[in-house]
Amino acid sequence: MAGKSFPWVPVASVPWSDGPTFTRGTYNGLPLLSYNCAPRDKLATFRQLRAMGLRPGGNDPVAVLYVRHNASKKVSFASLYLIADAAPVRPMTPAKWTALAKANLARRICRTCGKDPLYVLPSSTRQCWTCWAATESEAA
Repeated sequence: MAGKSFPWVPVASVPWSDGPTFTRGTYNGLPLLSYNCAPRDKLATFRQLRAMGLRPGGNDPVAVLYVRHNASKKVSFASLYLIADAAPVRPMTPAKWTALAKANLARRICRTCGKDPLYVLPSSTRQCWTCWAATESEAA
């Protein structure tokens, strides 16, 4: 896919425009747009919606953004959603805050000594630095 070029193709109708729009063709059945060619006031990626305090709200993407990285020759695709159809982000409830706090605490408890070293432990060992160093010195 790295060497494939997408020519400009007129599309009869797109959800964000009244008239015909030029795209780079289609990708998985959706209009394909190049970087900096998508209307920023009408379309946004999931992360851009989240930064605006919005979410797709169950709506499917209306287009795909095509980005070719010059240095690595990689090609990336991102789904684009209509900003007008986006819904506000649901607020965090006290129960969600509690569940999130418990999950983050579980990531900090050493499985060897059972203490909280006040930092997130590596997922490969789930041990604090002291216990890991003791385990490594016993193995050597």
